Amino acid sequence: MPGLSSFPITQRWPASHPERLQLYAFPTPNGVKVSIMLEETGLAYEPHLIDISTNASKDPAFVSLNPNGRIPAILDPHGPDGEPLALWESGAILVYLADKTGLFLSSAPAQRYETLAWVFFQMSAIGPMFGQLGVFTRGPAKDFEDKRPQQRFIDETKRLLGVLDRRLEGRDWIVDEYSIADIATIGWVDGLIGLYDLGGVVGFDAFANVQAWRGRALARPAVRRGLLIPARPA
Repeated sequence: MPGLSSFPITQRWPASHPERLQLYAFPTPNGVKVSIMLEETGLAYEPHLIDISTNASKDPAFVSLNPNGRIPAILDPHGPDGEPLALWESGAILVYLADKTGLFLSSAPAQRYETLAWVFFQMSAIGPMFGQLGVFTRGPAKDFEDKRPQQRFIDETKRLLGVLDRRLEGRDWIVDEYSIADIATIGWVDGLIGLYDLGGVVGFDAFANVQAWRGRALARPAVRRGLLIPARPA
């Protein structure tokens, strides 16, 4: 695999199409950010399922690409200056792909930084809080006798949905146009309702602007495709 053979991950998960961008992910709210972005941009890519249920992200070959041992990660054979680029952290990948394609991140400085602020809001707040809510309501901590942690994450999730709902008042998208801010966030909001089935727990019906935004996002064919890539094991 010219250009990629020096990366150990390509020995563990061989590329059938080494000329394409390689995606290493699992269809979680974090993982689908990148698959949605790739589907939206139309870049040629090859997805590899990193089965986190079997701790595949802790495989030394994967850790050689992402030292943090978390999905998603990419390997782009056509990186800056024509050299292969390995990249991890979903937010960084979204920015990279936006810059690579010139899509979904404005070049106008004020709008660009506003978009990045909302991406970082997802990374620092929505993702961690929604994820912990899932752990304490549907995951291994759901049977803890002390319910104070669970309630803390319910309350914080409601607060964050309120922030997003106020932002979406009178807007179709989080910033002026559909952007990586929406792409970063939709998997988490949709996962809260679908994957975790927590709409009733957090009173999702009260957030009409977020509901409408979710509907608009899910109406996009690339979003619907991206939410299922890579396909889960049968």
